[in-house]
Amino acid sequence: MLDVAVIEDPAAAEASLDPMRARLLAALAEPASATTLAARVGLPRQKVNYHLRALERHGLVELVEERRKGNMTERVLRATAASYVISPAALAAVQPDPARSPDVLSARWLLAVAARLVREVGELITGATLAGRRVATFTVDGRVRFASAADRAAFAEELAAAVGALVGKYHDESAPGGREHRIIVAVHPDPTPPTGAARATGTETKEL
Repeated sequence: MLDVAVIEDPAAAEASLDPMRARLLAALAEPASATTLAARVGLPRQKVNYHLRALERHGLVELVEERRKGNMTERVLRATAASYVISPAALAAVQPDPARSPDVLSARWLLAVAARLVREVGELITGATLAGRRVATFTVDGRVRFASAADRAAFAEELAAAVGALVGKYHDESAPGGREHRIIVAVHPDPTPPTGAARATGTETKEL
């Protein structure tokens, strides 16, 4: 089972978004049969089998084993991943396009860039899986608390300069066999609830 799988096919995305099928996918983090799942979700076994066939048809669940029980064969299934991400590629012509209105200060442009990231990395993962290889990536995920909007602006300016300097140092347009990599650096407010004194007093923090 994969940690995360990217759904690129529109039909598979539709199947995964059905509330009952999403419940079954979550339940199938551990192998189970239709009979076991029916008791767990409160549906007839035939109805569960109908949903499982749809999920299996789109590669969202897989057969683990078949058990013989009297005159019947019980199929034990498992989700192909612990969690799923739907690629913007599934939206076809209406997927976000970062080239449409680039604006480094726009939250919507950031969202379009993030959507492209999901689509491109999803395509890389799909290709690498078929080739039996790994995708070379690097991710930094952290937090910073700014005292003021001015500090945030200064941070963004210094960060852009530092990244630009690194790109200038290592980018080689004419390197034989070189491969281009995409760099994305994003800064956005943390949407999680406030902690510490702000939570204790019930006050709200002011967005910078």
